[in-house]
Amino acid sequence: MPDSRFLVGFAGGAAAVLALVGLATPFVTRTESTTTLDRYDTVLVDGVKALAPGIVAGRVEGLYHPLPWVGTEVRVTCPTGLKAVPRTRIVCTGRRGDGTTVDIPVRVTAVSGARLTWSFAR
Repeated sequence: MPDSRFLVGFAGGAAAVLALVGLATPFVTRTESTTTLDRYDTVLVDGVKALAPGIVAGRVEGLYHPLPWVGTEVRVTCPTGLKAVPRTRIVCTGRRGDGTTVDIPVRVTAVSGARLTWSFAR
């Protein structure tokens, strides 16, 4: 029969790991990003500064599936740049490994000088 101290230690360690994972998940699974509009990341869309579609797609792709138990792994493409205008919306497309697609709405939440804050829905 196992020593009861071992069982208590094992149970305590498992509880600590689960608590840490539970507390850390919201910090790693964010869906908001702030990006500086500089000469490398900026394009013009209808004469308005916008975050380049490849930058938006890359950031969404990286944040969409940050942990094995959050989200689905997808390859993301965006149809156009994200205009630096509050409440602007675009819909990017995520392609799963099995070929199916998912729409990923992206919207601008704030613009402050050369900084664009935006979020997406998972």
